[in-house]
Amino acid sequence: MPSQPAQPAASRLLVVGVVCFYLVAALSMVMANKWVLQTTEIPITFLTTQMLIAVFLFLITDTLRLLPERLSFDIKVIKGLGPMVGLNVLGLRRVALSNFTLVYVDASFYPVARGLVLPFTVCLSGLILHTRPSLRILISCGLVTLGFFWGVIFDGTQIRLIGVAFGVASSTITATHSVVIKQSLNVVNGSTVLLSWYTNLLSVFVLAPVILFFESGNAMKLLFSVDELATKPGMSPLRTFVLGSLLTGAVGFMMSLASLLSIKVTSPITHMVSSAVRGVAATLLGMWLFNDVITRGRVTSIAIILGGSIYYTWVKHQESEAAKSDQGGYERVKMADLESGQKPPPE
Repeated sequence: MPSQPAQPAASRLLVVGVVCFYLVAALSMVMANKWVLQTTEIPITFLTTQMLIAVFLFLITDTLRLLPERLSFDIKVIKGLGPMVGLNVLGLRRVALSNFTLVYVDASFYPVARGLVLPFTVCLSGLILHTRPSLRILISCGLVTLGFFWGVIFDGTQIRLIGVAFGVASSTITATHSVVIKQSLNVVNGSTVLLSWYTNLLSVFVLAPVILFFESGNAMKLLFSVDELATKPGMSPLRTFVLGSLLTGAVGFMMSLASLLSIKVTSPITHMVSSAVRGVAATLLGMWLFNDVITRGRVTSIAIILGGSIYYTWVKHQESEAAKSDQGGYERVKMADLESGQKPPPE
């Protein structure tokens, strides 16, 4: 009996800890990426370095027996993950496209540029997985789409359309990725650790030739820019690149591990509230760190996108509760399913 009351408190503490970690980690990733990409022109190299650092951290934690399961290198699994790795590379991975977006748009405009993730995910889920969204789901997608176009048209500043195009492409890849990841999890028996390990490792091998073809010149210039290192010892592009890669590589690795906790302890409502806070915080940090201009149109756009996203989450929660009542059981909605814009199928 004494242990009964302690369990809810521990659970609430765990939820708060996971949500806070994701909030800080996601903001750190966006701001560090923007910081590095302001001084370098090698987003693919930057992404590959992040994944390489994550691979080394996976090997270290596996050697120390800190992971919940041992890492493996199975040819059959590699073949099964071919579609996912191919999607990563075909789209220069969704993170790489996000990096390209940050090259051309302000950090505070980033939530707007990638605002179409939800509508694209719902559309692709219908086309590929043959799910039929409800009218309220379509209304929420309409609100998010309205918010995106509001920001692009009425921002009030000169927006580089190439940055918006990269944001739309990133949203498309993210939406497609969320559908493919469900099939890929079956290949690794539902293990998010093994899925993250394999995708990071394989993507490094496949993206290495891409760097040689497209960014080798800029990468060598960054590596051997001795004059810049001598004139700006504390602010050189090379040092910024190295520090940014270490920070984002470590944070990305920790986020892949924290996904185990988030799947177990977070709810869709909790996750969406944290996402809303993250979007607002990213805008404010962009204004503070990079002197971004915050216009009325940009604020209105972000508010509409967040409002539509929160309404979507509420609708999905209601539909999930109704489905659980019909089934007579409880099934927690996973974060991955929330991001994929669909209800998880019964196992």
